[in-house]
Amino acid sequence: MYNIEVSEVFAIMSCRNNKKRSGCRDIWNAFMCEGAHYGAYDIPFCPTTAASLPNTIITWEDAKAIYKRRISSGDSDFFVDAFICWYIDDYKFDGPRGIWHDSRFALKVLRHFAGAITPDFSTYQDFPEPLKLYNTYRMRVFGYWLGRNGISVINNVRWGTPETYRYCFVGIPTNSVIAIGTCGGSPLKLADRKRFEDGLEELITVLCPHTIIVYGSASYPCFDKLIDRGIKVISYPSQTAQAFERGKRK
Repeated sequence: MYNIEVSEVFAIMSCRNNKKRSGCRDIWNAFMCEGAHYGAYDIPFCPTTAASLPNTIITWEDAKAIYKRRISSGDSDFFVDAFICWYIDDYKFDGPRGIWHDSRFALKVLRHFAGAITPDFSTYQDFPEPLKLYNTYRMRVFGYWLGRNGISVINNVRWGTPETYRYCFVGIPTNSVIAIGTCGGSPLKLADRKRFEDGLEELITVLCPHTIIVYGSASYPCFDKLIDRGIKVISYPSQTAQAFERGKRK
């Protein structure tokens, strides 16, 4: 059972030295951490920089398609009033040409949109613990860097089995708006629902959010209970749900 005080997790820590060492390849994107403050496990604090809630949320795949189409047509100053999310398979955004290794391109795309939900690097139950911790770290680092570059940011929260509670909420502001995804896995799968509900309850205890953005369905009793407790829950249709609705209208 973990035992981390809230003050330990969210207190402003001394800044780390993130200068790149001579002869050492920057595989952990030290430049993104400039000026950051840290909590437990050296996970950076990622402020919520969004001043308003998204009007709509689209995936990184859709955002890239829009970007390429508009730029190729000569419209270099376009703006789309939508937040970008990464509630998609990791291989579609994480790899040699993904957002972590080609972050400058990601920022170039994001500047044309209203904001971003921080990336959803996976923390699957069967992942080794160091990989789950590393992916949590990357969520916060990337979000912090986006915010520092003027992007409106809302933190994504991703947890796994109870041992991830030690670090999966670190670096996220309390009493703020946060985002979670429900498409493709828990709580849709009955076998995973209790794990999801237990983690959601722990999230409320640790982060005390006033608003929860749900990408996907929020038609589950656990969300109804949160609404009864005065927490605002706002559901945005997933990419699959949007495609299904478009198909029905044809």
